[in-house]
Amino acid sequence: MTEATQRTSDSGVSIWLDDLSRSRIESGSLQDLIANKNVVGVTTNPSIFQKALSQVGPYDEQLKELGKVDVETAVRELTTTDVRNATDIFRDIAEKTDFVDGRVSIEVDPRLAHETEATEKQAEELWAKVDRPNAMIKIPATLEGLPAITATLAKGISVNVTLIFSLERYEQVIDAYIEGIAQASANGHDLKHIGSVASFFVSRVDTAVDKLLEANGSDEAKALEGKAAVANARLAYELFEKKFASDPRWADLEAKGAKKQRPLWASTGTKNPAYSDCKYVDELVAPNIVNTMPEKTLNALADHGNGAPSIEGTYEESHAIINKLADLGISLKDVTDKLEADGVAAFIKSWDSVLADVQAGIDRVNG
Repeated sequence: MTEATQRTSDSGVSIWLDDLSRSRIESGSLQDLIANKNVVGVTTNPSIFQKALSQVGPYDEQLKELGKVDVETAVRELTTTDVRNATDIFRDIAEKTDFVDGRVSIEVDPRLAHETEATEKQAEELWAKVDRPNAMIKIPATLEGLPAITATLAKGISVNVTLIFSLERYEQVIDAYIEGIAQASANGHDLKHIGSVASFFVSRVDTAVDKLLEANGSDEAKALEGKAAVANARLAYELFEKKFASDPRWADLEAKGAKKQRPLWASTGTKNPAYSDCKYVDELVAPNIVNTMPEKTLNALADHGNGAPSIEGTYEESHAIINKLADLGISLKDVTDKLEADGVAAFIKSWDSVLADVQAGIDRVNG
């Protein structure tokens, strides 16, 4: 293990890889990252599968076996096979951590982001298709996604809640989680292995806010560049601590074996080259955290990251940053509302590309 990734893990952060492909699994690359860089889980999304499935070659054998099936079926078979194989690689980690880590996530069709019942139905189908206890089903934290999150957890299915940008929505996600676990308990499910993370997107907040600060042009605005995303995430961690400590239902559920829904930092690759390439890892280190990162960020962390605790004692400063943004006329709610809508749209675009690439593959291997 590298010194920096080990230190990050020792500080309470579970390092997950934000990437998956057939070639990564078959080449041994994933196993190498587990062995040498403290990787203990994987997340996927439509953009990741778009990149993987656009490759000519790795999926041809399975496409030949599938034959001339419809493209939706083919995509489902290809992606769930990768996730199933990855969960098998992580099974030992899952068992050693009592299923806290060793998780591999697969997302519902992003076109269903605003359809509650369809999301709930597909989440159950994906869970059954992957058929591994250390899988997680990703459901976006849209308003329509919230009841689907509760309903899916109530069935004993582990959930990765994705596309969270605002503190307001994050609080709703925690409420949806606790209600889902309460229903799972009432339905007779063993709570010990029901896992959940709340994927709070980070770097995209700076990308959006920095543009507004640059447009403002004042010294006060310039001083705030690169600070909004970390402040927002740190306040999410404050909310995590407060909600699970104060919710009257939680102590009873925890006594029955339920585990807290951990905050997961997503979108942790640094977009602005002026900032440290470890910024969204090193500045967000605390216990009970997951950080899912692209391999480029993971390699940067391994090479020159810090990994020391960095959230404790920052809440007052973080609140002050958000208040200063408001004083400059920058509404973080407006920013995060747009980021959520843009995120859904981007994933739908990636999914459309997945369908086109896989259809091309079906046509190619079947002559």
